[in-house]
Amino acid sequence: MRVEILQKYVALFAVFSVLSLGFVSEAPAQSRPQRPKTTNQKKNNRPQPKTPEQIQKEKEAAEQAEEDRNAIIDDEVLVIDTKIVSVDTVVYEKKSGRIVTGLTRENFAVFEEGKEQEITAFSMPDAPITVTLVLEYSKWSELFGSASGGGRFEPGHYEAIRPVAQYVSNFIKPPNDYASVVAFDMRPTPITDFTNDPNRFRQTVSLLLRNRPAFRENNLFDAMKFALIGGKADSVVLEESKERKSEYAGMVDVKTGRRAIILVASGIDTFSKTNYDEIKSLVEQSGIPFFIISTANLFYKKYEHLLGPTDSLTGVPGRLTFLQARNQMNHFAKTSGGAHFEMTFPGEIPGILQSIDALMRNQYSIGYDANDGLKPGKKYKLKVMVDVNGDGKYDNKQFEVKHRPYFRTPKEKKKKKKKKK
Repeated sequence: MRVEILQKYVALFAVFSVLSLGFVSEAPAQSRPQRPKTTNQKKNNRPQPKTPEQIQKEKEAAEQAEEDRNAIIDDEVLVIDTKIVSVDTVVYEKKSGRIVTGLTRENFAVFEEGKEQEITAFSMPDAPITVTLVLEYSKWSELFGSASGGGRFEPGHYEAIRPVAQYVSNFIKPPNDYASVVAFDMRPTPITDFTNDPNRFRQTVSLLLRNRPAFRENNLFDAMKFALIGGKADSVVLEESKERKSEYAGMVDVKTGRRAIILVASGIDTFSKTNYDEIKSLVEQSGIPFFIISTANLFYKKYEHLLGPTDSLTGVPGRLTFLQARNQMNHFAKTSGGAHFEMTFPGEIPGILQSIDALMRNQYSIGYDANDGLKPGKKYKLKVMVDVNGDGKYDNKQFEVKHRPYFRTPKEKKKKKKKKK
């Protein structure tokens, strides 16, 4: 009897051991605490002097903590003050899709809520362009890019860098065109400020290719806000400033006739401090068109059947997250007067960039003075009519006029509250 009981215990122990080994083999690799080595010396090591790198890191952490203690809580909704409402417009032939050039101020009429406005600013399509390229540079962009072959033959984040590299190399023409590049994951980091120096562009692309994304967080809305209105952030990388932080001016401070933001991203936002309503308002107020290249389309098409409806416990985005990202990108492009291109294969990049360049190069920049009686924080519908042949009759039946559909007035400013010490 005792022998049988002993045999049962041995069998149970063997099964338990096998199961335990199976769980251990399937569990993700984790760091294990290391036992101190037994030697004839004392168990506790004597404290070692700190290295200069450790001292510098502690100093930076102390400075950041001091900034946080002295921070001012700002309940003010950020707004873009402007007295001129700008409407960038492209005119197409509906049948052929040909872009119409050579029009003048007299060929256009602008209506706000059905009332015609006097055009006080106008620039022709041959005006130089100033562009900010905002690039998602995160672990997610690396994963999404790997769906097209990157990761097996090359790093996946190359797919996100290619549009930036091709655009600054082929479409920015010195001496009048300018471009800046901002990369983001948890926070936006300006790689280069506005320049048209080919060497600076090569350095920018080389820097992005040499490095690998460090975080998987995509704080998209914060990056868009930073590109629009600027703010305090890491110093421009290629300027090699001694200051860790510096002020960066956004696109709204650029005083040129033709401005745009090219956004290369998946459209997924992780945990931005700026919420969706705030970034929508900023985009609508700015009058700056967003030309968007989505980078997760191929990944979603290949693996949609394997994704759950919502985000998984491991953080992998679900189907609803991808659909929400697409809708957000469509909205930003439409309300800003830009365009959204869902990139599926890398071979589409040259054609997409040519379309973006053609749209920007052939935009008519129209502006009128904002009325004093406009209510703060309200949308106003815009309509641009075109008289191509100058016969006094609008030709919107034969021609399509692409522009942002409305603009939003700034909200009333709130008083700032100082943080209690």
